[in-house]
Amino acid sequence: MSMPFYVSPEQLMKDRADFARKGIGRGRSVVVLAYAGGIAFATENPSRALHKISEIYDRIAFAAVGKYNEFENLRVAGVRYADLRGYSYDRSDVTARGLANAYAQTLGTVFTTESKPLEVELVVAEVGASPADDQVYRLSYDGSVADEHGFVVMGGQAEQLTARLRGSWHEGMELGAVLRLAVGTLGAVAADGSVAAEGSERSIPASGLEVAVLERDRPRRAFRRLHGGPLADLLADGDD
Repeated sequence: MSMPFYVSPEQLMKDRADFARKGIGRGRSVVVLAYAGGIAFATENPSRALHKISEIYDRIAFAAVGKYNEFENLRVAGVRYADLRGYSYDRSDVTARGLANAYAQTLGTVFTTESKPLEVELVVAEVGASPADDQVYRLSYDGSVADEHGFVVMGGQAEQLTARLRGSWHEGMELGAVLRLAVGTLGAVAADGSVAAEGSERSIPASGLEVAVLERDRPRRAFRRLHGGPLADLLADGDD
């Protein structure tokens, strides 16, 4: 009779975490930055159909890295959650905090009970009436939630790219400035996944980017995608 194969709970959780981190690390990074007029999102993504940055509700957006089919299912679930809550109660009752808590439950449950964790990392952001009212939550594959301020980097080489941004980002930056900073940060990751030295970043054309903003002063629906000429103009050097 064969002996049952035993794996300690600690080892099982570690293996699941390592598996999820490897999957997320293979994805192209997403950068989220606060600016004077709201919150900006940028990632290297030449596809016009498969979005990594999306609108969830009036003033709430979603960004993700990892397996597309997994985070797309989470996005759809988030839209349904927001629509149902807004319809049942009031539109003001739909918040990034509530959505982040719902996602945390789903991610945590899958991580602890399913054979394979979700290979995703998410940001849920809500633009407020003032910069102090902005909310940005980062959610990991295991359901843990971090309340972020200023900027977030997810995906491959996130730690090194975060260190780069820390010395360059500051409160009150204009949109063009934060987008140039975001694209320079994304361009620091070489094709082989290594991080380039300062001043030797890849140049990423506007056509190879997915960029969106939550604009503080837009009525009701704050989400707007930027592409084509308007994005190229913002990325050009000069005053905003």
